[in-house]
Amino acid sequence: MTINTIKDTPAADTLEPQSKFDVFRKGFPAFENSIYFSICYRAILHKAVRTAINDYLDHFSCSQAPQLAHDEVVASSRRRFARLVNADPSWIAVIRSVADGINTIMWSLPFQEGDNVVLCLAHEHPSNIYPWKRLAQKGVVVKNIPLQPDGQLDIEAMIDAIDANTKVMTCASVSYAPGHRVDLARLGEACRKRDIFFLVDAIQSVGILQHDVQAEYIDGLVTATSKGLLGLYTYGFMSIAPQWIDRMMPTCLSQAAIDIDACCHSVSESQAYYLWPDSRRFEVTGYNYAAAYAADEALDLLLELGPSHIEKHVLSLVSQMHDGISDLGLTTLLARDGASQSSLLTLGDICADTTEVPAKIQRISNHLNEGEIIHSIRRGQLRFGFHAYNNEQDVTSTLLCIKEAVS
Repeated sequence: MTINTIKDTPAADTLEPQSKFDVFRKGFPAFENSIYFSICYRAILHKAVRTAINDYLDHFSCSQAPQLAHDEVVASSRRRFARLVNADPSWIAVIRSVADGINTIMWSLPFQEGDNVVLCLAHEHPSNIYPWKRLAQKGVVVKNIPLQPDGQLDIEAMIDAIDANTKVMTCASVSYAPGHRVDLARLGEACRKRDIFFLVDAIQSVGILQHDVQAEYIDGLVTATSKGLLGLYTYGFMSIAPQWIDRMMPTCLSQAAIDIDACCHSVSESQAYYLWPDSRRFEVTGYNYAAAYAADEALDLLLELGPSHIEKHVLSLVSQMHDGISDLGLTTLLARDGASQSSLLTLGDICADTTEVPAKIQRISNHLNEGEIIHSIRRGQLRFGFHAYNNEQDVTSTLLCIKEAVS
C-alpha cells in the first residue's frame, strides 16, 4: 500500500540545503497567518502529514486496507525513527507517550529495595518525576541533584552521586525550563562504565537537534511525535540498547509483544509463549494508526532535510535571535552558542517552580499575541521554540514586536 503525499517541485533532492528549508516551510499552513515559535509545546502539521492522515481515514472509512497494511506503516515509522537517532530498528518500540515509555522502562528493570535512581527533579518535566516518586514507595531511593544557579544540570554532581546501588540515571536532553541542552555523552559514558541504565527524555530535542544513541551511550531514549517529530499525540518511540533488552521483563503483555510464529500454536490454547527478542516485546496492542501514518510521513520529511542540517539551521536562527534580544537590552537565560545551546530561547528569571508571570514577561507576551507570534510561557519564563520551518524573517519580525513591547 502506498501513501499519496504532496510533493513540491522542483524535486527536493535536487535543491540546495537552504532551498530545501524554504520548500519545507511552504508545506505548513500555520505560517500563512502567523509565526510559530512553540514547538516546545506542540507540533504543527505539514500538508503532506495531513494528507497521510486523510489517506488512513479514507482506508478506514471504506475498509480498503487490511490491518497488516496499517501495521506496515507502523513498522516503517520504526525504521525511519531508527535512522533519525542512529539505532537499529530492532531497538525501537512504539509507545503512546513519554510517560508511557518511562513507566515501561522503570517497571521492566529489576529494582530491589535499597537501589537508587539519580536525577534532578527541578530539571525534569512531570512525566519524568512522578514515576520515580511512585517507585520510591517501593523502597527505591531517589537521589535528587540540585540545579546549578543558572538553571543548568550539574553534570559533575550527577556523576558523583553514583554509587554501588545506583541502577538508573535519567534526565531530559533539553530541560523543561529554561531549556539548556545536556551533555548526554558525558553522562552516558559514566553510566556505561558502571553498568547503569541511562534513560533520556528526548521530546524537546528529537527531530530538531541531532541525536546518536550509540555515540551518546543512551540505554533508553523515549519521545513522542507531538513536538519535534511533527506528528500527533498518543504516538511515540522508545529505543532500548540491545545489551539491556533481555535483562528487562515487560510488566504489561499483549499480542504485540509476543512472537506468535515462534509459539507455533494459538496462545489461547497453551500457557507457553515467547517474547519478541527485540524491543517489540514492550509494545501493547492498539496502535494509533492515524498517528502512525502522520509519524511515518513526518519522519520522511525530516530525514530528507537531514538531522545535521536541521540542527545547524535551527541553532543559527537561535543565535540571531539571541543577538537581537541582547541589542534590545534584554537578557536571555540560555547561551548564544556552545554545548548548552538548544533550540529554545528563554526570557525571564530562573525559578524552579512558579505559576506567576512577571509583568514585563506578560507585557511582551501580550504584544506577541497581538502580532500572531505564537510562543509559550513556563515557570514564569517566555519561551521561543525553533524548528526547521522557521527562517530569518521570523526572527526579524519577532524582534521588532519585542522592541515595540518594551519601548
